[in-house]
Order: sequence, then C-alpha cells, then structure tokens
Amino acid sequence: MVRDLTGKHPEYYEATLQLREVTQDLLDYVDASSLIIQKIVKVKNGYDYFLADNNQARAMGKKLQDKFGGKVVMTSSLHTKKDNKELYRVTVLFRQSGFKKGDEVMFHDEPYVVRAMARDIYLQHSKTGKKVHVRFTEMKKIKKMSKNN
Repeated sequence: MVRDLTGKHPEYYEATLQLREVTQDLLDYVDASSLIIQKIVKVKNGYDYFLADNNQARAMGKKLQDKFGGKVVMTSSLHTKKDNKELYRVTVLFRQSGFKKGDEVMFHDEPYVVRAMARDIYLQHSKTGKKVHVRFTEMKKIKKMSKNN
C-alpha cells in the first residue's frame, strides 16, 4: 500500500535509508524500485535516502540484505505525538559486504567459499569442507581473496 501524502510538506519523510560502502549496482536497484523518495543526500561513504514510508524503508533493508549481502541495522526514534499517538522515524542502515555468494574468502587465515548470505554468512572451508556461519557483525573479519592467491 502506498502512503497518501496529500497535505504533507513537500520534504515530509518518515524514514532514512542509509546506504554505506555500496556498489553502483545496488544504487541502481534502489533507484529503480518503487520507493517514495523525498530527498537523496550524498555523504562521505555513501548516501542517505529520505523516504515517506517507514514500512518501505524496513522492507528495502531486508531486500538489500537478501540480494546483495551486508549488514542491516534498524532503529527508530520518537519524532512527535499527534492525536495522542506517538509517531516514530525509522533509520535503516545498510552496509554492503565486499564479497558475495560463490566468492573465495579468507576467514581466520583459512580459505573458505561463501555458500550463502541470509541472516548470517555461511562459509565452507575450501580444503576440509567444514561449514561455519558468521554473523554480519563480524563480516569485517572476512576478506575476499584476490584472483592472484
């Protein structure tokens, strides 16, 4: 359901989608989506998309994690009260990983292959076949191997 913005200020927004360290493919995907984008601001290491709908921001965060792999952090803060109802602004931070499914990576100085990226990152040891899962909060410990290794 698309939010009715009749009577709202032209820069009205309910959510911020923060995209950090992302590829152009990911930006193209977001730009081609049906999000109601009020404003886009370039920041030091990414972009902030100001959206008119909290639910769209949450859903896009999950879609980006499923499609591109990365860490999603969702927070909300009380913005105002209207008619005894508390209204919240949502912030969805998405930080893309530097690797994707099928990539060869190093984790704890051992070679692995990325098998899946869902709630966690699933790796399989290249030599022993042992499978491990790594939380997205620890994704900086995983390094993509260069083609020369």
